[in-house]
Amino acid sequence: MAHENGINGDTDSETVELNPLRRTRFHVNRVDSVEGRTSLLGEQETKKSLRHMTREALPRLDNYRNIMSIQAAHRPSLDELHNPTLLNKRSGSHTLPITDVKLPVSGIKFGWIQGVLMRCLLNIWGVMLFLRLSWVVAHTGIGQSILLILTTTIVTTITSLSMSAISTNGLIKGGGTYYMISRSLGPEFGGSIGLIFSLANAVACSMYVVGFCESMVGCLKSYEICIVDCASTDIRIIGLTEISSKNIDLSRNSVVMFAFSLIGCVTIVFLLLIVMVGLEWEAKAQIGLLVILLAAIVDFMIGTFIGPKNDEERAKGFIGYNADLFMDNLHSDYRYSEGVKHDFFSVLAIFFPAATGILAGANISGDLKDPQSAIPKGTLLAILLTTLSYILMAIMVGGSVMRDASGDINDLRTTVNNSYVVQSFLDVRNDTSEENVTIVGNWNETIWSVYGTKFNCTSGCNYGTHNSFQVIELVSAFGPFIYAGCFAATLSSALASLVSAPKVFQALCLDNLYPGIGWFSGDKDKEPIRGYFLTFIIAVGFILIGELNAIAPLISNFFLAAYTLINFSTFHASLARPIGWRPTFKYYNMWLSLAGAVLCVSVMFLISWWTALITLFVVLALYLVVSYRKPDVNWGSTTQAQSYNNALTAIQQLDRVEEHVKNYKPQLLVLTGPPSARVSLVDFAHHITKNQSLFICGHIIETSISYKTRNNMIAKCTSWFRANKIKAFYSVVDGANFQDGTTSLLQAAGLGKMKPNILLMGYKQDWACCSRENLNMYFNIMHKALDMHIAVALLRIQEGLDSSGVITEVEEQKRFVPTVIPANQSFSQLSQASSTSDISIPGSPAPKRSKVVNEYPNPLANEQQRENRQNITPIAKEIFNAVTKFQKKQKKGTIDVWWLYDDGGLTLLLPYIISTRRNWSNSKLRVFALANKHSELEYEQRNMASLLSKFRIDYSALKVIPDISKPAQSSTKNFFDSLIAHFQQCDNTKDSDDGIIRESELIAMKEKTNRHLRLRELLLENSMEANLIVMTLPMPRKGAVSAPLYMAWLESLTRDMPPFLLVRGNHTSVLTFYS
Repeated sequence: MAHENGINGDTDSETVELNPLRRTRFHVNRVDSVEGRTSLLGEQETKKSLRHMTREALPRLDNYRNIMSIQAAHRPSLDELHNPTLLNKRSGSHTLPITDVKLPVSGIKFGWIQGVLMRCLLNIWGVMLFLRLSWVVAHTGIGQSILLILTTTIVTTITSLSMSAISTNGLIKGGGTYYMISRSLGPEFGGSIGLIFSLANAVACSMYVVGFCESMVGCLKSYEICIVDCASTDIRIIGLTEISSKNIDLSRNSVVMFAFSLIGCVTIVFLLLIVMVGLEWEAKAQIGLLVILLAAIVDFMIGTFIGPKNDEERAKGFIGYNADLFMDNLHSDYRYSEGVKHDFFSVLAIFFPAATGILAGANISGDLKDPQSAIPKGTLLAILLTTLSYILMAIMVGGSVMRDASGDINDLRTTVNNSYVVQSFLDVRNDTSEENVTIVGNWNETIWSVYGTKFNCTSGCNYGTHNSFQVIELVSAFGPFIYAGCFAATLSSALASLVSAPKVFQALCLDNLYPGIGWFSGDKDKEPIRGYFLTFIIAVGFILIGELNAIAPLISNFFLAAYTLINFSTFHASLARPIGWRPTFKYYNMWLSLAGAVLCVSVMFLISWWTALITLFVVLALYLVVSYRKPDVNWGSTTQAQSYNNALTAIQQLDRVEEHVKNYKPQLLVLTGPPSARVSLVDFAHHITKNQSLFICGHIIETSISYKTRNNMIAKCTSWFRANKIKAFYSVVDGANFQDGTTSLLQAAGLGKMKPNILLMGYKQDWACCSRENLNMYFNIMHKALDMHIAVALLRIQEGLDSSGVITEVEEQKRFVPTVIPANQSFSQLSQASSTSDISIPGSPAPKRSKVVNEYPNPLANEQQRENRQNITPIAKEIFNAVTKFQKKQKKGTIDVWWLYDDGGLTLLLPYIISTRRNWSNSKLRVFALANKHSELEYEQRNMASLLSKFRIDYSALKVIPDISKPAQSSTKNFFDSLIAHFQQCDNTKDSDDGIIRESELIAMKEKTNRHLRLRELLLENSMEANLIVMTLPMPRKGAVSAPLYMAWLESLTRDMPPFLLVRGNHTSVLTFYS
């Protein structure tokens, strides 16, 4: 017992060993050994020691499965292995006993022969083989018929190579063509082609059923079988007696169309019952149908060598192999048929559905054992076999059957000794006279010579390859085999289409790309029962058309559109070359795939340009629907990879472009903290960039945050940008103070020449009461930006920019109803915190704050909303107006530009850009400038007007200030003194110079101080009614002016003013008057 416990006691290890769901961790294949219990014990101890020595996961397949898969395993995360705290918290989960999990029972799975090869053969050897191949040869001739077959083969072969590359680039699930295109090109293309392809398969099902009906009606006629009473009822249903007597074309007779429809509806019901039983029975039916089909093909080939068996077959145009007949049928003979003058491409349109069977295997990819291997192997082999058979049968038909024949043996004539003799084939054959010996020995040649020249049928021709769709049955050695084969071909193709359409549509429904189709996604055992009935209804609708030649062209363009996207998917994947593009199928070429896509589109337009336009329009419309809905899917499509490549290439190309002043773009780094906390600052910056230049929102957090927290913050801000239609980036720096974090952003934000050239900050309204450390950090940031030749801009609104004290949730809609506001606080009081940084720790307990509730339009809440609006306090309105200040259209007014000093033109450019925006269209520019001397006022004004004109800046007024050096009024001086009183100290103090204003500094900066005070007086006089004031930012000279004195200057300029923007460019020209 001790030994047994020693061997088997480690139940956890043994559970992991034996449970197939847990093979992903700590499993090492056992090697059989005869060394006994000692070696087994040692091996078990080694396993145990490895399990307890490391928590690393060994490489296993299940670790790489989709996270939603029941067999998916989860390796330890990086945080669990790297962070001991998280490891200890979660260590218990690794030692829990593993219980068996019952895997879902999957349906029947097919190999490459039964699942792909047989299905493709049955679909390609479909209705066209028995009912339209002879008709194609009649119109195109043997030569062009081979060219037509090879054209379809080229299209299908290239498409199959592309499809093989896609199908071997990872696991293919259910959905076939839709799955491959959607996962390659994305949901927009995949969704549009998936819907069209499902419809095409449903219509194809009706086409095959109508082909079956044609064959069935012909069979009933040939055997004179009664359905009801062998009298008038049967005549109305089948209509064959009247047709023969009145020389009415079978395919054009409305009564026969009714017969086709009636038989077709019964047939489609029967096929639906087979499918409803299950795919296993459907697969068994396919095997039997393929055997019958192969027997029918062999029967036809044998019949061509046997030749005509009686006079009736000869009278119907089958005279056996004949060199003259072959040469005559070698060339084309396009005629009017069903009101259409046919040509090569119109015939191709009717014949092309024969080639659509190449996707039969791919359409049930979810039911294949190994789709990656089965799809390429089975599809390409099927194309090879069917192409050879089609070409061979076309040659056989053209070499043995005439284009026109009456079917009446009395119409035969032969020439003997230059005299015409009326006789039957039987008379000629039984005549043993010397004159007829040659005729008997060369029967086919003689009959063709006479019948083809003198008595070629020109009217009342119901037989021959041009007039009869039953030529294959006529030629065969045993006619019933051909009917059986035709039934097998049409029914098997219809069965495959009836299965394919719901399967593809089911995959589309499960992805929920279009509204209202999820109901069809699945029923019992995940079979698309509702999808089967939908396909049934569509098929019945097209069966009622009852005309094969009318249905076939409808689906040709749909299939060609699918082929186009399959080829383009492979080309696009090869062009984008994502790391994940590693198909195991190597026999493809990106340029060949592109040529295939172009060929498919060309054939679409050559077949029918208007049908091609409709198809492309439908694809585009469906594409736009998915693009508008923006489904929440991420499939790693090649369009995503190409987006990255395009962006990378563009940035690299931009890096090689020399900068030019005409192409200057303001690229902003805005210190917003969480963007939703400073909505006004973000909106104002957005007016400058307006989706046309770089906009980065910077957020600095003093404490370190986890990887998960960072990702959540980025995702939240990205969603906020999207909801507010702002194209911006969010960048967060943690573990650094405000100054160091901003420095990091200035140095590292952006890429190449896509880097910020303007630092935009909110004005620090609490500068007078904050700590000296925070004040100096704010001041030093301006120094750092200017040291890096980055322009600096400060925005101030009197209500403050920081709305984080009242808005705790990200705004996801522009419309909201403030319902709970503290009555004892104003918005300006709540925004006294720094508007340039947010040092709150994500995940820490949030302070209690007033809430703003986002109310969305709701019919049930209209009364409550009206009541809430009536109860809005004045403070709530103040908050609402402050937050949405720059979202609303500005009133009619001015943007006053105080262009005091030449900083390169940025002080003038930014207000001009803002004035071009829709919300500022009512605001005209007024420009204020300084004059050197009072006596040069007129000269300065002319110069400035000329400069603005050359810059093509539209302005409404220009004013030059002549007396900027005039002493400020005493009241203004007293106001300034009150600002700096808290910071003043004597020169003999021994305290640090940081955060104080010494007397010597005030004396040295007396003139500058007076200039700023004078500017305040001019602002009060001229710009108090402006919508926005933009002024050149005073230069903060390093070592010459302290932070408190500098901020006192700014406070003097901006206190109690309209929205105020202070700008200092990097003294590089951003305006030019050259073309």
